[in-house]
Amino acid sequence: MTQLVDKVAVAAAFSRAAGSYERFAELQRVCGDNLLAEVTNRPAASVLDAGCGTGWYSRIWRDRGSEVLALDISKAMLERCRQTQSAHRFLEGDIESVPLDDEQVDLAWSNLAVQWCGNLQQGLSELYRVTKPGGCVAFTTLAAGSLPELHEAWRGIDTRAHANQFLSVTEIEQACRPWRCVLASRTVSQRFPDAMSAMRSLKGVGATHLHDGRKNTLLTRGQLQRLSAAWPRQDGQYSLSWQIIFGVIERD
Repeated sequence: MTQLVDKVAVAAAFSRAAGSYERFAELQRVCGDNLLAEVTNRPAASVLDAGCGTGWYSRIWRDRGSEVLALDISKAMLERCRQTQSAHRFLEGDIESVPLDDEQVDLAWSNLAVQWCGNLQQGLSELYRVTKPGGCVAFTTLAAGSLPELHEAWRGIDTRAHANQFLSVTEIEQACRPWRCVLASRTVSQRFPDAMSAMRSLKGVGATHLHDGRKNTLLTRGQLQRLSAAWPRQDGQYSLSWQIIFGVIERD
């Protein structure tokens, strides 16, 4: 359940992506909209948006009448969120050490952020801690089996890791065992006209960053050609597939 994660490098990667994030955040919106459907009928006078990014879902919860606290490890992301007045309060901080007292919010919401935790159970435990009894923690995360097309394409070029290996479904289930939790798994696929478009979408949401802090180098023209040739296609398009876990933890 633990991963080696360079948090300083994670924050820097997402700060670099802050300006382009919403243009490329289709995956985040698909996952977030599905997660919204799981909690839409729950009263949430106060919401923590943990890993708020530019504040897309902070704004949705704000517009629904919730008092929203936006938390992110990236200063640039948080500043984007602040500029659009997406929340009522803003906190720079790490999900694994939330700078809040116990039992502060009705809903701890985290959409595609906890995969950057070094210890998933610790991150979820923090979200649970700051949630009031009777509330819930709602999250999405990436699981092992994500980006098989990208892994296959890169194997045609070199043996280095160019994408993260995420926790398995079993490991995510184990991380949630201390609490009453419902988990669901779903595959979400995206299609692009060419390999460069697919790679730009990954970079645009900070997903080219590797957990250990190592950044991928710029593609040469030759590498891009080989990557394109090795990339598995569907109907002539370049796919990226993600294994998404949706979780709702009841706060007892």
